[in-house]
Amino acid sequence: MKISVLGTGVVGQVISEKLIQLGNEVAIGTRNVQNTLEKTNKDNFGRPPFGEWHKFNKSVKLETYSGAAKFGSLIVNATNGVGSIEALSLAGSENLENKVLLDISNPLDFSRGIPPTLTICNTDSLGEQIQKAFPKTKVVKSLNTLNAYLMVNPSIISGDHNLFLSGNEKSAKEEVEQLLISFGWKKSNLIDLGDITTSRGTEMLLPIWLRLWGALGTPEFNFNIVRN
Repeated sequence: MKISVLGTGVVGQVISEKLIQLGNEVAIGTRNVQNTLEKTNKDNFGRPPFGEWHKFNKSVKLETYSGAAKFGSLIVNATNGVGSIEALSLAGSENLENKVLLDISNPLDFSRGIPPTLTICNTDSLGEQIQKAFPKTKVVKSLNTLNAYLMVNPSIISGDHNLFLSGNEKSAKEEVEQLLISFGWKKSNLIDLGDITTSRGTEMLLPIWLRLWGALGTPEFNFNIVRN
């Protein structure tokens, strides 16, 4: 399957690595290809600059946002949430039309330091804003409530734990479910919350998620919904 990943940060890299391991063709998108390759600093997680990473992952095609979006039949939005609408606009609505867009982003504002605040909450969500901006794209919100490494390998932590999906189209959520199952998620642990407005809830989990990271000293945890 041809899959596009928009965003060259840690989430985009980890997702791309997993997709390649599973036998997919992958294009990763960025605003400016040359600038991305010329970065020399490690990221906030201590990972090497993108150019170094790409030397060991040459099967991942590096494209502009528009080139990547045109390439894939399924799009993964792994861009910084505050810049997601702009990035998707650069990708081009015509390249996103009638495609499933798995939105992993969160509207986090780090301008005042850590912990960040939410730029959108309560009566709206980034997932909804993306769907409104690109009405012909099938937006599914998922994977935004956990660490990147856990996204693609749920067995990092033992026992049952849950993942949420929000989106307007059942067929689009089913397509994303199949991708998640290929990552190792159990279908029984996937919870369909409903339409895209329910992404308000998962995006608003981020403040408690960040506090838990601080309290536990590790980002390798997840939520387990216990029910009768």
